[in-house]
Amino acid sequence: MRYCFFRRMFSLAAVLMILSFTTSLNAGDLPGKGVTVRPARATWTTGFFLEALYSRALEELGYQVQKAKDLAVPIFYQSVCQGDVDFWANSWFPLQNVQLPKDFDEKAEIAGYVIKAGALQGYLASKKDVEKFGITSLADFKRPEVKKAFDSDGDGKAELVGCPPGWGCELANNFHMEIYGLEDDIHLIKAGYSAGMADALARYQAGKPILFYTWTPNWTIYKLKPGKDVLWINVPEIIARESEKQFKDKMTMSGVDGAVSDPIKMGYPANDICVVANKTFLKENPAAEKIFEIMSVPLQDVAAQNVKMNQGENKQKDIERHVDEWIAANQDLWDSWLEQGRNAAQ
Repeated sequence: MRYCFFRRMFSLAAVLMILSFTTSLNAGDLPGKGVTVRPARATWTTGFFLEALYSRALEELGYQVQKAKDLAVPIFYQSVCQGDVDFWANSWFPLQNVQLPKDFDEKAEIAGYVIKAGALQGYLASKKDVEKFGITSLADFKRPEVKKAFDSDGDGKAELVGCPPGWGCELANNFHMEIYGLEDDIHLIKAGYSAGMADALARYQAGKPILFYTWTPNWTIYKLKPGKDVLWINVPEIIARESEKQFKDKMTMSGVDGAVSDPIKMGYPANDICVVANKTFLKENPAAEKIFEIMSVPLQDVAAQNVKMNQGENKQKDIERHVDEWIAANQDLWDSWLEQGRNAAQ
């Protein structure tokens, strides 16, 4: 009887030890368990995939990730500094330097690089019209015959699809119109960018001239291919904004596919697409900090997903499926990121 009693006690102790070990192991596998993360994402749809991908990584580390808040650029930086949101993966530097609040360095930081120096920006026009009118730069839109050809609403100005209010590129677009004296020659369309580009695409398909600003990665240059459908054109001269003066020498680039000249004065330096996060959040969550530090996404992968969105796969369930597909195609890399995140929390 006594033997059976001790045997049962020993078995119970063994079970408790195994359960304790399993619980400890699970806690180590899920360093984010019990922590709620509040992500944000930019209002341009081409950035939605990045938020979903980074949020998924945090979820797999045990974090409870809330639905992302869609925020304009300056509102995000205010919010992340105030601690109202924890991170986003949609920062563009140096483009957005001018929109950082004074306490940014104290309250937030660049936590990682999604794509380093891979984000081009500039102006493109329909190739056949560039060649027809001998257009080489924005300055050519001062010419009456060029303005008339690109004037789609009869206001006497060429229409240029630009950035909506609140985007970092809106300030840059405005600066270029003013500094190059183009305000009486070019009408900046500042409505929703996707709607503006859909209209430009329709005009192009109807054989009409188009002029637009864009960036990479973006679906626009897959629908309107530089060198075939459109050409990158120069700004008249390189004049940098105060926030970008240290990058002035990077605003002229060589080897740009589909450019009207080589080198070409883009007027914008190649940008880094970054993760920005609240400093307190990073300090309290080493697993998340490590994920932000080591994750990156190839430019072509983001562009390919953006094309799918433009083709109608633009619901949140579609974006989540795109994340599933990307992870499946990069499973070993994904698993190594998660392992490094778990290790950082130990």
